[in-house]
Amino acid sequence: MQQPRIIISGGGTGGHISPAISIANALKKLNPDTEILFVGADSRMEMQRIPQAGYKIVGLPVRGLIRPLWNIRNVGILWDYLRSKRKVKKVIKDFAPDVAVGVGGYASAATLNAAYDMGIPCLIQEQNSFAGLTNKTLATKASKICVAYEGMERFFPADRILLTGNPVRQNLQAPTLSKEEAAKEFGFPANRPIILIIGGSLGARTLNNSVLRHMEQIRNAGVRIIWQTGSFYKQHIAQELERLGKPTNLYVTDFIQSMDKAYKAADLVISRAGASSISELCLLGKPGILVPSPNVAEDHQTHNAMALVNKGAALIVRDAEAEEKLLPLALATVADSEALRNIGTNAQAMALRDSDTIIAQEVLKLIRR
Repeated sequence: MQQPRIIISGGGTGGHISPAISIANALKKLNPDTEILFVGADSRMEMQRIPQAGYKIVGLPVRGLIRPLWNIRNVGILWDYLRSKRKVKKVIKDFAPDVAVGVGGYASAATLNAAYDMGIPCLIQEQNSFAGLTNKTLATKASKICVAYEGMERFFPADRILLTGNPVRQNLQAPTLSKEEAAKEFGFPANRPIILIIGGSLGARTLNNSVLRHMEQIRNAGVRIIWQTGSFYKQHIAQELERLGKPTNLYVTDFIQSMDKAYKAADLVISRAGASSISELCLLGKPGILVPSPNVAEDHQTHNAMALVNKGAALIVRDAEAEEKLLPLALATVADSEALRNIGTNAQAMALRDSDTIIAQEVLKLIRR
């Protein structure tokens, strides 16, 4: 095969960016000569994250639609979309890609619509169990649609769907890492249960408030807790811990650098129900309590969570009830070894492995076709 040239577009959130980078890395692994160009949205996090991963990116002046869709401000957003589509057509003409890959997000719609208009085969990757608006509108133009959940025929043409799972961070599985070594990273022995609480890089207010509300219960519990507060809440949490007194069984950080060690140390994980987080829990066979964010389109995190809950592969606490119920449930669950084992086993049974490689292979097949 001649040197493949691939455009990958999408972003806006880490849930779109991480799979995109994983697919790019897999393409480079399959064919080191592959030329990859990312297209993202100006001022969104992909404009920093993609160059940090070693790839070039072009930004578009595109923004997300405001709901309800008849909001008058969507007129300006539509104008920005048309400007973005004109810009990306020039990018496509100059770069001459063989395939365009969309992972969802603001820039993906403009890029893949332009690519389709110019005769470039398209592949989309949908991370969630409830398809996003961008990918739903692109479905008829995509040659292949890679999904992470069964039953996606209600959103996409069945003959184009391939169940691949979500690409996840490749450094999470360290086969030689013991739980003792992982727990030591956070200053804990491995002879007590460990709960990991993660709310994303920015943090999740509900999860943080749930911890603060139950500080005395945590202080007196025979567990250890690793708590990622998120950068947005770092200062507030520091002030609250100064006021309340930080328990010795609580490790607090705004961002966990060694997620492989955090997962390895954890007996139970508390998390939002983003697609990437869920895929990681399944891949690692980790029992989890999911708290779906209410601030996402189509309430897709609840759909993601229920796909696991219905198979006994996770527990769920609604965001509105989390401050009262989350920590008591977590402390009761982590003390029940049989429940942990059953949830973890069921989660691992749902894992779809080597997703990044499978998707990359499908991208290369479109070139051959």
